[in-house]
Amino acid sequence: MLNILGQPGAKRDTIGKVKGDQLKVSVTAAPVAGRATDHMVRFLAEEFGVTANDIRVVFGRFNVNKQLRIKSPGKLPPVVSKHLAQP
Repeated sequence: MLNILGQPGAKRDTIGKVKGDQLKVSVTAAPVAGRATDHMVRFLAEEFGVTANDIRVVFGRFNVNKQLRIKSPGKLPPVVSKHLAQP
């Protein structure tokens, strides 16, 4: 389960730092009719080594604050691994 602070309309797709209990994720897609969220799911699927169907938007489809459920991640992006390793 990931709490996301999304930033649509960014210059590039990237996973940023953890801010509080949210992971900042920037995507290039515009925030129109959920397209940025769909793009974010596809981007994160690749980053976590899963298919887009393995990621479910629990809430926040049309909001910058989102919660995503990732089913059996195949890998963890470095920023997530680093955050989980901290005491």
